[in-house]
Amino acid sequence: MNYLIGIDLGTSATKTVLFDEECRVIASASQEYPMSQPQNGWAEQDPLHWKEAAFSTIRGVIQSSGIDPADIRGIGLSGQMHGLVMLDQQNQVIRPAILWCDQRTGKECEEITRRVGYERLLQITANPALTGFTASKILWVRNHEPENYARCRHILLPKDYVRYLLTGVFATEVSDASGMQLLDVPNRCWSQEVLKALEIDEEWLAKVYESPEITGTVTREAAEATGLLPGTPVVGGAGDNAAAAVGTGVVEDGKAFTTIGTSGVVYAHSSKISIDPKGRVHTFCCAVPGCWHVMGVTQGAGLSLKWFRDQFCQDYVERARQMGIDPYVLMDQDAAQVPVGSNRLLYLPYLMGERTPHLDPDCRGVFFGLSAIHTRQDMLRAVMEGVTHSLRDCYDILLEMDVHPEQMMACGGGGTSALWRQMLADLYGCQVATVSSKEGPALGVAILAGVGTGLFPSVEEACRKFIGTDRVCPPIPEHTRQYARYHEVYRGLYPALKDSFRQLQEL
Repeated sequence: MNYLIGIDLGTSATKTVLFDEECRVIASASQEYPMSQPQNGWAEQDPLHWKEAAFSTIRGVIQSSGIDPADIRGIGLSGQMHGLVMLDQQNQVIRPAILWCDQRTGKECEEITRRVGYERLLQITANPALTGFTASKILWVRNHEPENYARCRHILLPKDYVRYLLTGVFATEVSDASGMQLLDVPNRCWSQEVLKALEIDEEWLAKVYESPEITGTVTREAAEATGLLPGTPVVGGAGDNAAAAVGTGVVEDGKAFTTIGTSGVVYAHSSKISIDPKGRVHTFCCAVPGCWHVMGVTQGAGLSLKWFRDQFCQDYVERARQMGIDPYVLMDQDAAQVPVGSNRLLYLPYLMGERTPHLDPDCRGVFFGLSAIHTRQDMLRAVMEGVTHSLRDCYDILLEMDVHPEQMMACGGGGTSALWRQMLADLYGCQVATVSSKEGPALGVAILAGVGTGLFPSVEEACRKFIGTDRVCPPIPEHTRQYARYHEVYRGLYPALKDSFRQLQEL
């Protein structure tokens, strides 16, 4: 029997899953780690936490399954995108990684736009300069920490740092590299023009591969630390959303998914490159060679619910611990008792600024309409609905671009919630389905590993064979009509508050 490993390096935890050659789960392990916020709007992590989590979970799935490591055909890596990992000449981490949700780089985005030009930046990188992307983080270090910048010799994305630890190779792949703002997205290679304009040394960047390509093999040192066999192939893998697309079968035109993880994403596959001239959604290379995807992102999706849980729901957490269930199950049950619209309470999920459709690092979370009648349950449902309204903003832009998904899949932690799936179906006005496998990105990169090592003929054929639809949630017409009225109010809140957000940030 052949086996494949998928490693998903998330913002809050790393999950490693061992699959057999039929993509059935054999063993799974995860390990959490903290995120640091040294200042308002900042987000950092210690890359060594990723190493510990990845190596520990690899050991865990091998030991718990009892399989022979020689039967592991290949490894795929997925990970949170955009994070900046800087290594020195000795390949040691210079400073904590600056994460995708960090919002400190507004002035650097202005610098990038000035150096490259707004229209030219869109033509090359398919996106406007964004605070979440890696290029602005590189410039921030250069502008604010010149001593660290002077020490830099290698720049890696989070999952590619784990790849380096496993293989000793500096490599990345097109889907994750697309989010650095340094890649020529139409041509799937580093942009000499952008690198020259930003004065960034290409020697610092990893070699770019297609997602199913083999990038290196496990070193003896890494094998001793993980239980893997030296020489086990590691393929390019994919950024978290591109990996989730493979894991949900969204690898052909007409297919799309919504994921509610720490961030929220509405993602549609495209065999042709399509760029939003207003720069509201992202166009990246996807994990299928020669294809792209269009993607809208809301920064604080699952993050909003986790924030609410951690700050206001400790009794849920304790009760869930005693019952042996996830606290989100209890939170769902209470939110379901509240009517559509949360008794006229709206929530803006801008805890970490926003990307789609506003591109504003200064906006912040808001409860709107709060009155003395409202309960914690109302606020809880309002958080879930607010995230869904934000995802509807993303969905509407895809429709404007003449991207009309025929099938919407739900994934991520929020996608496991029947209540949240119903909200999505009601606000989109279309069916929302789940896949039978719940492993998402880990399954996606395991499939990529299977393609890269010759176990499967292509990404598309593997997805057709192994990924099936589970539950289908149709919209409730009355809910759709009610949500449409609330959405009009929701859409008016950001423009009304935009200047106030900026003024608050400047205090």
